[in-house]
Amino acid sequence: MTSLSRTINQLSQSRYAAPLLSGLFLGISFPSYPFIRFELLAWVALVPLLLSLRTVESAGELFRRVYLSMLLYCLISLWWVSLATLPGGILTMLTQACFLTVPFLAFYAIKKMAGYRFALFSLPFLWVAWEWAYMQQDLSLGWLTFGNSQANLNYMIQYADLTGVWGISFWLLWFNICVVMALEGNKKERLRYIVIMMLMILAPLIYASVMFLRQGVETPSSRDTLRVTLVQPNVDPHGKWEPNSSADIMERYYRITDKAVRENRPDLVIWPETAILFSILEPPFADDLRTLRLSLRQWNAALLTGFIDVLHNRNRSTGIYNASMLLEPGNEAPRIYRKMHLVPFAERVPYIDYFPWLGYATFSLSGLSGWERGADTAIMKLSASGKKVVVADFICYESIFPAHVAEFVRKGARVLTLVTNDGWYFTSYGPYQHLAIGRLRCIENRRAIARCANTGLTVVLDKFGRTIAEIPWWKAETLTADVPLENSLTFYTRYPDLLPKSASVISAVLFLAAFFKKKTRDFH
Repeated sequence: MTSLSRTINQLSQSRYAAPLLSGLFLGISFPSYPFIRFELLAWVALVPLLLSLRTVESAGELFRRVYLSMLLYCLISLWWVSLATLPGGILTMLTQACFLTVPFLAFYAIKKMAGYRFALFSLPFLWVAWEWAYMQQDLSLGWLTFGNSQANLNYMIQYADLTGVWGISFWLLWFNICVVMALEGNKKERLRYIVIMMLMILAPLIYASVMFLRQGVETPSSRDTLRVTLVQPNVDPHGKWEPNSSADIMERYYRITDKAVRENRPDLVIWPETAILFSILEPPFADDLRTLRLSLRQWNAALLTGFIDVLHNRNRSTGIYNASMLLEPGNEAPRIYRKMHLVPFAERVPYIDYFPWLGYATFSLSGLSGWERGADTAIMKLSASGKKVVVADFICYESIFPAHVAEFVRKGARVLTLVTNDGWYFTSYGPYQHLAIGRLRCIENRRAIARCANTGLTVVLDKFGRTIAEIPWWKAETLTADVPLENSLTFYTRYPDLLPKSASVISAVLFLAAFFKKKTRDFH
């Protein structure tokens, strides 16, 4: 027996060592601090786990191995959630690990009906179908989509403008399976899979080279831009919610913005998520709104800011929203977007509309018992330097939802903006993960993004996900950049769910094929 055969045999018979190795590889391959770069481990991370599942016959044993692997994955990649809320962080890691076992349970069902190899070839379809389906329901966190692990590997993920993050997940799954097949196959099969893996590495690199060459052909004068000033006030995310703090915070915003506007003359100023801590559009705050409008006229610039919005419904109930609005000098009507995807339990308890008693399960970070959910991807139009510009603003956690961002772009958005508050997570790598995932939205839709944080990471990215400009952590500073504007729609933007929906259909077909294969085998 060769050393390779012995290693494969040991992994196959390993009860917990192989799953833990996969969990470790998955965890450290996920984005963390910029100086830690282990993305390539995701290309082989599932191999030990898949080898160990080859001989498993019990569903309970398979679940234990997979859950252990996924729990370690979640502990490494999501521990920082506990810095904001310890109970919420523990619940997040335990439940997320459970959800990650679902594709493997489907894998097990197919394995029992049609064999290990058939199940292996089914796994990429099962996995992508589940990742997508999982993100469609309220309980979804969606942070650990497998393709997100490659978000900082810029040159290898440019094909996301065709497939979205789902294609990256799909590609990684197939590569892991090719490694498994190469390890298990004979010499001829091993050579065949090695060639396939080499092609799988080369293809994304060739595609990226073509994209960057096309960009080089464009002349700077042919690119429309929007001059944007991002304001990072560096406000304590916990202290800002203390009573009577809003006046001091607003004074800080005015002071910082006054200086930045005088020096840079932007078309648009952006303040971060919940920068305005009160419902400034309500009658009791009319004086505050007049002061803000007066400042806009002095700045001669539009303002996009996070704020608390209040809606009074016909039945006299009141809805409180985490929202953003665009105000222009001389235009009395604000354009408002209300956050649609809310962080489970921290911002809104899932399914509370159906089970009101679940409201007691909140882990609110803001002192509010829960936000209402917005109903529409409202775009914002502004006049800048003699041209009309359509802006898409989404709020914090929403940047992890690919189809949500694509809908803004289909409605005409030429540039993306994100207002956020990552200060809850201190100096952990949580904010870096959030930024990395945002890079994928730029690539998928070929749109630049201006990301404005209360404190954390205030950054401008181009349509390839590359950094144009950024502000250091934990500093009250501003950033001004000429942000490129784009018009064209990518294939992904036009058809954002094509791959996962196709994977769902193919998964159903594979289940049927496995079922009939079992019936045929039983008959004979």
